[in-house]
Amino acid sequence: MGDFTHVNDANNPCMVDVGDKAITTRVATAKALVYLPEEVMNHFQGNEINSKKGPVFHTAIIAGTMGAKKTSELIPFCHPLQIDGCDITIEVNTDKKVEISCTVKTTGKTGIEMEALTGASIAALTIYDMCKAFSHEIVIESCELLFKTGGKSDYKK
Repeated sequence: MGDFTHVNDANNPCMVDVGDKAITTRVATAKALVYLPEEVMNHFQGNEINSKKGPVFHTAIIAGTMGAKKTSELIPFCHPLQIDGCDITIEVNTDKKVEISCTVKTTGKTGIEMEALTGASIAALTIYDMCKAFSHEIVIESCELLFKTGGKSDYKK
């Protein structure tokens, strides 16, 4: 277990001490994919799905942004971060899949990838919640980190 960062010398869970790390600009992008069956796609008009609960994609963008901001309240060992920016886009591709992209930026001592992943995940869950009246065949297929920079190591998928 010595390779895990969130375990101390006694193998107990702990928050990583970032006190000695340098302050850098950090950016991360995550993507979630949501499959929408025909029953849901039939309600797609323009660039939006309107449900009795309101505009689905606009609501998902707001919820995803709120999720990114609350990541440290949801994931036990995430440090609370000052988020400099959060941008979520939602597009429907030709396979009846919604692609959610969440890019989050901070200037701090620790990474922002968990915030990007949380933002994309919450946006996907919001789409499910708002469209489940049309069909329960909606599938959240994936959520993955695409890019991160600004810390000890950069990552690009």
